[in-house]
Amino acid sequence: MPKLTKSFIDKYPAPISKDKFEWDTELKGFGIRVTPKGRVSFIVQNRVNGRSERITIGQYGVFAPDQARDIAREHLRTMRMGTSPTAQAKAHALMSITLREVCDSYIKDRSLKESSQSEIRRHVTTSFEAWQDTPIAAINREDVNKRYNQLKEHGLRGNAPAPAQANQAFSVLRALINYAMDEYRKEDGTPLIQENPVNILKKKMVKLKPRTSRIPDSKVNDVWNYLWSTRETAFNRETLASIDLIIFLMLTGARLGEARSLTWDRVNLEEAWWHIPDPKNHNPVYLPLSTQAIELLKARPRTEDSPFVFASWSKSGHIIDPRDSLKRMSEVAGTPITAHDLRRTFTTIGVAHCGIDLNKVELLTNHVPKGVTAIHYLETTHLQYLRPEVQQVADWIDKSKS
Repeated sequence: MPKLTKSFIDKYPAPISKDKFEWDTELKGFGIRVTPKGRVSFIVQNRVNGRSERITIGQYGVFAPDQARDIAREHLRTMRMGTSPTAQAKAHALMSITLREVCDSYIKDRSLKESSQSEIRRHVTTSFEAWQDTPIAAINREDVNKRYNQLKEHGLRGNAPAPAQANQAFSVLRALINYAMDEYRKEDGTPLIQENPVNILKKKMVKLKPRTSRIPDSKVNDVWNYLWSTRETAFNRETLASIDLIIFLMLTGARLGEARSLTWDRVNLEEAWWHIPDPKNHNPVYLPLSTQAIELLKARPRTEDSPFVFASWSKSGHIIDPRDSLKRMSEVAGTPITAHDLRRTFTTIGVAHCGIDLNKVELLTNHVPKGVTAIHYLETTHLQYLRPEVQQVADWIDKSKS
């Protein structure tokens, strides 16, 4: 057998029909592998705990023979001590997995809506900006406690307390670390992370009061009349679409994300329904339309170059957030109103003022039914049979026309 030198490797006979191995006379276990295409790689081979293990050091040209031999000596020393360099490399790679990498894997492995993906990535890149390239296994309880208090007391930019954002951010982090605990295992089968450090916040997270904001009962009709009168004087397509979207949300109790992206091919005015194929709860649903909603949609101008009901010049092609129109409407309501507050308004009117069964209202607002009867016996996809109920709510809102 030869000593592996530059001269020997450069003069190695070619071509060959299959991979060939040559072993060094100076250092037992050090060798080269030559492929039929003439590529030469330095290798180390020895037994570790009774098992043969081969490691590729690197390609000839990147490493000179003497450099590769020195590296081989280190590997062989480790192997003789009963430690596998391959296992060491895997362990190092495992311990080096970053928060950002876990986030990417988590999103890839789950069927999440784009909005949920964006929310998770937003927290990783903002709330945990300093940690995103940190090994996730290195995040400890002290780090978690300190960062939570920062966000809770000062917010993301240090402007004001933000307990809700702090809670949300660490709920995301808890989910990512739980995923890492299940997904990544050491050589002996134990989890990469033994305990979720976010558990330290179990009794420390601020308990937030449930949001109950909605249009006050006494102001619903004022808001309704304001919206219809304002749409008559809307000065451009964007403003009109924003106002109409708000009216639609009032009449349906829909989620903003599901209403704003509504396309005309998912609306049937003759049969009085609209369709959400991929809602938040993953239950495709056909929802009934009241006469007021049909009137609104018939009045909507259709845009030839857009499939959206609430078309916009935005990049998405539809209205994203009618915040300016909501702000002006809030002045009439006498209190700040968000798009989700319109959903609460619909629910309250349905249950408190129209006497509609809560299960039916939950179906109309496309919540997952919780009761045994609702889950197993009620129709939860084709809800046209609830048109009388959605009409009751619309008539209560539209008192001036009833």
